[in-house]
Formats: sequence, structure tokens, C-alpha cells
Amino acid sequence: MVFKKLMKAMGVGGPSVETVLHNPNTQPGGTITGEVNIIGGEHDSDIKHLSIALKTRVEVESGDNEYHTDMEYAKIVLAREFELEDGARHTLPFSLEIPWEAPLTHMYGQPLRGTTVGVATELEVARAVDATDLDPIAVHPLPAQERILEAFGNIGFRFRGADCERGRIWGVNQKLPFYQEIEFFPPPQYVNGIKELEVTFVSGPSSMEVVLELSKRGGVFTEGHDSFARFTVDYATFANTNWEQQITQYLDQGARRKGFF
Repeated sequence: MVFKKLMKAMGVGGPSVETVLHNPNTQPGGTITGEVNIIGGEHDSDIKHLSIALKTRVEVESGDNEYHTDMEYAKIVLAREFELEDGARHTLPFSLEIPWEAPLTHMYGQPLRGTTVGVATELEVARAVDATDLDPIAVHPLPAQERILEAFGNIGFRFRGADCERGRIWGVNQKLPFYQEIEFFPPPQYVNGIKELEVTFVSGPSSMEVVLELSKRGGVFTEGHDSFARFTVDYATFANTNWEQQITQYLDQGARRKGFF
């Protein structure tokens, strides 16, 4: 009995968790469902809480330094304060809503290099270190997002990478404390003026804001600078627009207004 109490206090032979996702594929505004299996260890354990959270790798700027951290932005608690007997097994189902502004992990059906999203299972045991587990999920574009990305590809933009940055975009009704930037190399017709294009989706239930950031190609005595353009896409009517033509107009207007050409 004394040995079992010592193992409990030090977390030796403690409980374990296993998360099973019914389907790891989802979209912004969708849900991820599954079940968490919690298995008792070699002794009774006092469980403080068991939760499921959505996490994304985010870049943080602090003064002159930059670092990355896993940011939590959706969470549900499945259980609180109970005793798990040794060897016992419990299965807890869950349904986790994906925020509309969740970053995409796939584009054109392929993994979007630079962005990861995962479901983290957290088990806190009294007097022991939290047990955590991370299961990656695939967040695919909404039809409107896919159409906009397709339009950039048809214009000639080539995918470069993607990342998530902590912060907020001025003038946009943004809910999450970070945003995703999908980066493209410019096509030949823009290569002399534009170094890079970054696309951000700030999505909601019925429409989304599309924010464009243009990086100007600097000269010998001039530095490149950024220019923002923004437009709204309505989910109900987006299919009626020639987005290749519309985006080209936005780019030309924004580039000329800022003297990119």
C-alpha cells in the first residue's frame, strides 16, 4: 500500500489516454467528433480534469525577437474531479466545433506547408504532470476559399508557404487572436513590382473578408513596403463572380495606388 501511494504521488504507473477521431477531415465552421479512452494505471488516480483543445503553431513577435508557440483557441472539458480506479477503462465521446477563422492545413487537396492544426487531449492528475496527446487534423477550404485560391493560381501566382501570426488585422471583425497568411510568388506580369503576395481569410458563417498584403520589390536605394487591399466574399453569391478578373483589378488598383509600378 505504501508503494502504491508513492507511485501515485510521483505519477509512476499512472493512467493513460487514447483519442480516436471519427474523421480527421473538416472545414472552418465544421466539427470534429471522436472519443477519448481513459485507462486506469497500476493504482487509483485522482483526476482533476480531462479536456480536448484545438491548437495551432503560431509565430509571435516580441520586440526584436520572434518565436513560435502552440496556441489554444477552442476547448471543451469532458470531465472534472473524479477518481479513476486502477485498471478501469472509461470512454468519453466528444464533438469539437472548428472556429470559422481556423487556419487551413490543405490547399488543392495537398498539405499546406507551414501550417499545422491538432486536437490536444489533456489529462491532469493530482500531484502529477499533465499527460497530453496531440492528434493532427486536416482543415480543408470552404468552397468560397477554394475558389479564391484557384483564381490566384489561374492568374499565375505560385504557392510559396503559409504561417500563422499572433495579432489582429486593423479594420476586420476578427475573433481569433491570430491569423493565417498564405504566401504566393508573383506571376511574370507582376514580378518587376511585387516581391510576394500574402492572402488572409477572415471567415464567418455567411461571408468572409479576404485581405491581400503586397510586398514591394525594393530597389538599390529603396526598401520594399507592404500594401493592404480587402474585399468581401458572400458565400451565397460567390460563384457568380469572375474572380480572376476581379482579383486582377484589386491588384492593379492597389499596386498603382502605392506606386508599385
